[in-house]
Amino acid sequence: MTQAAETAQMTPEELASVQKLQDAYKSLKSELGKVIVGQSAVMEELLIAMFCRGHCLLVGVPGLAKTLLISTLAKTLSLSFNRIQFTPDLMPSDITGTEVIEEDKATGKRSLRFVRGPVFANAILADEINRTPPKTQAALLEAMQEHQVTAGGVQHRLAEPFFVMATQNPIEQEGTYPLPEAQLDRFMFNVLVSYPSEAEEFDIVRLTTQTRKVELAHVLSADEVMALQELVRKVPVADHVVKYAIRLVRQTRLGQPDTPKFIKDYVSWGAGPRASQTLVLAGKARALLQGRYHVSTEDIRQVAHPTLRHRVLTNFNAEAEGVRPDDIIRMLIEQTPRDAEDAKTAAELPKVFAGKTT
Repeated sequence: MTQAAETAQMTPEELASVQKLQDAYKSLKSELGKVIVGQSAVMEELLIAMFCRGHCLLVGVPGLAKTLLISTLAKTLSLSFNRIQFTPDLMPSDITGTEVIEEDKATGKRSLRFVRGPVFANAILADEINRTPPKTQAALLEAMQEHQVTAGGVQHRLAEPFFVMATQNPIEQEGTYPLPEAQLDRFMFNVLVSYPSEAEEFDIVRLTTQTRKVELAHVLSADEVMALQELVRKVPVADHVVKYAIRLVRQTRLGQPDTPKFIKDYVSWGAGPRASQTLVLAGKARALLQGRYHVSTEDIRQVAHPTLRHRVLTNFNAEAEGVRPDDIIRMLIEQTPRDAEDAKTAAELPKVFAGKTT
């Protein structure tokens, strides 16, 4: 069965779900816009990660509303939300929970009871995650990957949906603990939060220095979020788009036959297969949010920077010459040719708008 035929056989329920996802995306951006000025690209990447069941790391200097953005998103969703402020003295049990001894007053019998930590929520804000030692950072690893916490040999499942949104300050490194690569790879996206434009900063100052009360509407429930996450995974992807995503990732690895010279000069370690998976999955979500039920190589390119910037490790030469991971990704995209089949596929596959194919 061709990709076009598969798309044409979408059920009415799936078509309605596609429209619901697009409406939810617009509503979420509208609600976030009541509080957050600008940062449209950051919002899009954050929502793509959420609809893909992925975790997100937001990197930016203080005062750019990273924490406010995440807490506002949680308020627009009917989900449980906990904020964990990472500090140097934070212990793993402060995140996951701990066992306490309880005594039954009637029988005098003592037993252990597990007291759940703040990680037991749908949405977790890990604020300034690089301010705590690796042992405590690692307490999040099992929760992020397996959606469970093990304490006293007993596994405790986390509520679904579950996603971690962490913030990190890139400029103040004194007294911080850089995240290990294993934990960085657990984050689907590394989102850079940049300075606002002059006009945006004017609006920020004007709106935040006056009395202002904002009412946020609840857009999605937990069940609705999980249903839309399932919908994203049903989006068809043409083989040439998958090959394009794999080609981008494999070129970041040293020792490959098609490794570009600038990768050999500036990269010490390339991205693994999880990057390829992320590119395709994020491409699916972006395609739906853009009103299409197929993925193009343009979708892959648009999500390449947040996917790869924390998975491509630069060497001393790059640091000495001021070459950043984003520069390497940009050069990689520019020198990787698009498949001629991409335009043909985009023309053949029907688009999805207003709950019906056109």
